[in-house]
Amino acid sequence: MDGEQWYGAAYKGSKKFNQWEIPTANATGFGAAADDYMERGIDLNEQLIRNKPATFFFRMNSDAMAEAGIFSGDVLIVDRSVKAVNGKIIVAILNGELLVRRLQTHIKGITLVAENKKYGNIQVEEFSSYAAWGVVVYSIRSI
Repeated sequence: MDGEQWYGAAYKGSKKFNQWEIPTANATGFGAAADDYMERGIDLNEQLIRNKPATFFFRMNSDAMAEAGIFSGDVLIVDRSVKAVNGKIIVAILNGELLVRRLQTHIKGITLVAENKKYGNIQVEEFSSYAAWGVVVYSIRSI
């Protein structure tokens, strides 16, 4: 055994992965040739959620935002880390009631605008209990 040298393969593979990056492993230790061309599936959490701890799902139960493309039964993805600025669709708490409206700020104060002619705009009064709870970033609708 003295004087023996061990020579490894010169080719180490085209991809360098650790065990956490591979969802499944081949029991023989060798991957299939087609694995180099395998694509990952689409993960909606990666695509739609920017800040996981600050994001929640909210089911719309009104048609107040129908002209904005948000209908009753849609699932809204709401991000609390996004700043509620003029023109954004927000989830607001006004006097203990949750509302989904478009935020409009102006010199006189804040108006919550409904995107449906059946509903009137809500002017937030000075001493009202109001908080912008989060910004709607996506709407998911079942067809």
